[in-house]
Amino acid sequence: MNRIVKTLFNYLVRGALVILPIAAALFFIYWAVSKLDAALNLSNMFWVDQAGKPIYIPGLGILTVIIFLIVVGIIVTNFVTDPIKKWVGRWFNRLPVFNVIYTSFKDLTEAFVGDDKKFSEPVIVEVNETGLKKIGFLTQKDLSKIGYPGDVAVYFPFSYSIAGQICLVNVDRVKPLKMSASDAMKFIVSGGVSQI
Repeated sequence: MNRIVKTLFNYLVRGALVILPIAAALFFIYWAVSKLDAALNLSNMFWVDQAGKPIYIPGLGILTVIIFLIVVGIIVTNFVTDPIKKWVGRWFNRLPVFNVIYTSFKDLTEAFVGDDKKFSEPVIVEVNETGLKKIGFLTQKDLSKIGYPGDVAVYFPFSYSIAGQICLVNVDRVKPLKMSASDAMKFIVSGGVSQI
């Protein structure tokens, strides 16, 4: 009887190891999409049922955002010239609080999906003399403008988080990693347990 319980428990653990990551990923995607859809869904403002109650149409918020982004992409690609983009950028830079928020989000977005991706060079950094090393992404190669000509900027993402920290590191302590940027990010975010 004891052997049967151990065997069943072993099957339970193995099943959990397969199902839990899948369920967690699907739940997170469902949660994020449903929250975004609910926040951006305007169907309840325009449609009501016979009793006068607002009608919620699932997916309309996400569809609205996708269509809006495509239309803006078409307009920016075909009609907005570089001088207009620079003028709008200069105007946004003059707004005190908006400037900080706008430029931070703009730079972060462009770091992942822009033409000049910033998290494309995974590196390993020797942190101290004991041999402790950290994996990060080289984001700036020349810091002479801020008085650190021999240093580079390395971004270290945190495991199990979307946060991270930026550190200025002497260039001699930074070595390129022989792995893709996506594999390096997956390895870091998983806390080092992801296969490489």
